[in-house]
Amino acid sequence: MKMNQEWKKLNSDIRSGMHIQGKWHKQTYVIKRKLGAGAIGSVYLCEANGKLAALKISDKRSSMTVEVNVLRSLGKVQGNRLGPSLLDVDDWTSPIGTKYSFYVMEYLQGESMASYIHRHGKEWAGVFMVQLLEDLEQLHQQGWVFGDLKLDNLLIVSSPPRVRWVDVGGTTQTGRAIKEYTEFYDRGYWEMGSRRAEPSYDLFAFTMAFIHVYYPKRFVKGSQPEKLLFRKLDEARGLRPYRNVLKKALAGKYASSSQMKREMLQVIHDTQKKKQKTRKQIQQEKEAPFLLEAGGISILAGAYYLISLLFQ
Repeated sequence: MKMNQEWKKLNSDIRSGMHIQGKWHKQTYVIKRKLGAGAIGSVYLCEANGKLAALKISDKRSSMTVEVNVLRSLGKVQGNRLGPSLLDVDDWTSPIGTKYSFYVMEYLQGESMASYIHRHGKEWAGVFMVQLLEDLEQLHQQGWVFGDLKLDNLLIVSSPPRVRWVDVGGTTQTGRAIKEYTEFYDRGYWEMGSRRAEPSYDLFAFTMAFIHVYYPKRFVKGSQPEKLLFRKLDEARGLRPYRNVLKKALAGKYASSSQMKREMLQVIHDTQKKKQKTRKQIQQEKEAPFLLEAGGISILAGAYYLISLLFQ
């Protein structure tokens, strides 16, 4: 109820077409439309100097400061692929006197991971798994845990296809209690671990994200949650090559994302090797009748030649 009241207050203060000018930097942003809302604030598509960006705004100043610090920390990582680039941080007072903090970030345009995998093939699941594990590895090395890792917070951008994060609002310092989570992705909900911010928490949510790709309609945990999740992994054809690794992640067997990534890469390598062997066998089977036919012709020709010699 409290969150709904906050959304209503934001909706009454911020409307499409209005101008928001930062108190300190004096940069003006024209609000285009609302992109989404969460426990901490709302995100709007905006325009500044002819360029589109995403503006997140909230009256929770301390929480916004934490998110800004996370984005700044991620921006120091080589390659900066973890989250959207931070463009501006400022304050704003609405026409009715409400004080807000906001930050502006890169606006990422792309396709949901589920949609991309279903359109382009299940092989892309393995590619995105490795990409995401590499990103999580860098995040964890910076002393952070993503926390609210879910499909809604992941986007595939093209040229080349790449997983990007669109919201770091749930990111929590390692060792603390997870501050924001979604039940379906939360190991506490599934009775398979605590809500302590550690790499294994993210790896559980990572696995649930890929399960969600193949089960768009979320399912309830029932009386035996672990058995249910393992069965879902066994039944998802697109995840079968990776199911043993994913089961270990659900069970909290990995202490780090790098450890999981190594095993995932081995699985992908073995799967590709098996496919190449199968393709080679199929090709040989296709060529076999031709070789037999060619061999038969050669034998007949040889016999005819010998007979002709005898009658000379």
